[in-house]
Amino acid sequence: MEISQVLANQFNIRPQYAENLISLIDEGCTIPFIARYRKEMHGSQDDQTIREFVDRLKFLRNLNERKTEVSRLLTEQGNMTPELQKQIDDAITLTEIEDIYRPFRPKRKTRASVAIAAGLQPLADAILKQDNDNLVDLATPYVNSEKGINSVSEALAGASDIIAEIVADDPECRKALRPLYWTRASINAEWREDKDERKVYENYKDFHQIIKHLPAYRVLALNRGEKEDALKVYFSFDRASLEKIFITIFKQFVKGNNEAFMPEFDEHSKLKLPKSVDFTTMSASALIAYACVDGYTRLLDPSLEREFRAELTDNANEQSIKMFELNLKPLLMQPPLKGKTIMAVDPAYRTGCKIAVIDPSGKVLDTGVVYPTPPQNKVDEAIQILSAMIIKNDVDTIAIGNGTASKESEIFVVKLIKSMAPRKLQYAMVNESGASVYSASKLGAKEFPQYDVSIRSAVSIARRLQDPLAELIKIDPKSLGVGQYQHDMPQKRLSEVLDGVVENSVNTVGVDLNTASVALLTHVSGLNAGIAAEIEKYRDQHHGFHDRKELLDVNKLGAKAYEQCAGFLRIPNGKNILDNTAVHPESYPAVEKLLVHFNLTSEDIKNNSLTTLPQRIEKEGVSKVAEICGVGEPTLLDIVGELLKPGRDIRDTLPQPVLRSELLGLADLSVGMDLDGVVRNVIDFGAFVDVGVHTDGMVHISEISDDYIKHPSEVLTVGDRVRVRVIGVDLQKNRLSLSIKKADKD
Repeated sequence: MEISQVLANQFNIRPQYAENLISLIDEGCTIPFIARYRKEMHGSQDDQTIREFVDRLKFLRNLNERKTEVSRLLTEQGNMTPELQKQIDDAITLTEIEDIYRPFRPKRKTRASVAIAAGLQPLADAILKQDNDNLVDLATPYVNSEKGINSVSEALAGASDIIAEIVADDPECRKALRPLYWTRASINAEWREDKDERKVYENYKDFHQIIKHLPAYRVLALNRGEKEDALKVYFSFDRASLEKIFITIFKQFVKGNNEAFMPEFDEHSKLKLPKSVDFTTMSASALIAYACVDGYTRLLDPSLEREFRAELTDNANEQSIKMFELNLKPLLMQPPLKGKTIMAVDPAYRTGCKIAVIDPSGKVLDTGVVYPTPPQNKVDEAIQILSAMIIKNDVDTIAIGNGTASKESEIFVVKLIKSMAPRKLQYAMVNESGASVYSASKLGAKEFPQYDVSIRSAVSIARRLQDPLAELIKIDPKSLGVGQYQHDMPQKRLSEVLDGVVENSVNTVGVDLNTASVALLTHVSGLNAGIAAEIEKYRDQHHGFHDRKELLDVNKLGAKAYEQCAGFLRIPNGKNILDNTAVHPESYPAVEKLLVHFNLTSEDIKNNSLTTLPQRIEKEGVSKVAEICGVGEPTLLDIVGELLKPGRDIRDTLPQPVLRSELLGLADLSVGMDLDGVVRNVIDFGAFVDVGVHTDGMVHISEISDDYIKHPSEVLTVGDRVRVRVIGVDLQKNRLSLSIKKADKD
């Protein structure tokens, strides 16, 4: 079946849509461009679906490449048969392909390869037929001291080694055992207390759980504990499961009564293998049964355990990356705090609090250092300095980083605000994760060469409150503190997914072509760092852009890049009002036809006089109007939406940042209190909520909803405003437990 048809079936879309998507991707179109401006070609699939489509396309192409490679290898080896070729053609996973190739894969020196080199393969084949139980007669012709086979027993032992490897490599046997592993294998952990001084993994002492029910975060915790040598991790089965496994294997290879050959187990369900075996007294079936047990315990079980550990890890990684992706999007899409002059306080103890003031455009107005925190405790001096700075720069809002000394800094800021009454000031706690990474980066040094790293960090904190997206894209997403085990993830895959989130967020919002930083422009569809730098150079030389068409005059920005980027770049107050919308220049003629058809002008767009346009279009018929304009219906509806609100920022519809003027501490809380909070992180077993006490409270998944949910992300996202009830306060451990479902309920 063609890849396009497979994808059409998997994504439940028309085959033509699948073919179109593949063509667009192969032409070098970006996902934001495809999702926004080629809706008619794929049935208006959203950005996330198209990304999943691309991932699946890559997988299927890699699968086909591996099929071709395995077919070539088997043919060159002289092992290809029509049956093998059909199995390869019918395979739908890489595991199936590798199982087919496994028996023919060149191996390092093994007991079986030594026996084969000694000429014992025909003996093993004869025993497998099980039509002659006189093994001594069968093996005698293979005794050859020159080949290292000095007795019948050695010949039979070598044949057993060959059969054991055949069992371990058999595709059907492995396929039959996988469901048993998935439903019956238990993963176990033994805590090595002497290797875990901080007792991080104490909860995994004598841990065991069926792998089917193992959540992703536990897989990753076990892996990390094993890597740090604090845990010993292994698989095990109960006796009934082991018996089921051996019966399954015996059915593949042993004729007769399979249960008669069942091995013995000790009281811990461990195999009791004989120390010595006399193959000369065995029947063919008994020798094969022994080889099955040997092949399973020595080769097949370790191989399947490695395979399942890898699969569990891959699945856990993918789930954690998905969780990171879900958390990152709302973090980046937090609404900006527009029109405010912001003073940032980057807290510290000994070195003092670094101060930076920025205007509503992000320009740095003032900087400084004050020492209101221990050990200096120069509170009065700090109030005097910052009061003057606030009045001088007409500051509206104070942003406080939530790192070291943030509690003491918040206490000071509240005192500062009270000292300046009746002047109205508010403050917000800002997550400073990654701020130090930015301040020490080449980008930070390039943007603010005149400041040291600590002042750059303060500027970043202020700008995070002012425009989170524009500032956070300057930092590696892995440093933003909204994931789990991010440093244990496959870094290439994690970066690929998170870069996709950044790309989607930037292009969903749109970018001001005349003010955006090079870092922000780099994430625009069709652009890269080199072109972004050329855009900055062009606007500096020409005092900004006045028309989107000017992009074609930018060095290195060709027609293809222009097609991909133009619709996502905005020019407020440009020559053409459409340049401040998401309408793509290729659709400008369609807009002209639409306006002419309804006797409207561009002035009507500027004056917001198109409120009745949707009703007029609906009355006449969307399909008819779309045909008149020369576009598809989805494009027409998108155009109308942009004309109704030119220059809109989609983030403005979201809840604004939480601003405070009063102080609340963990000691001020008691069980039963109801509070308002903001979701800071969503993880597999719950969510962390900021209620303004410097310690994010934990809402366990069982306390999120009265309805059953499989995962917290079903009802919560980063940035959500929630009402919570305090259900536990531990001052000694600095822990806060919260409930959403109990809030405001008696």
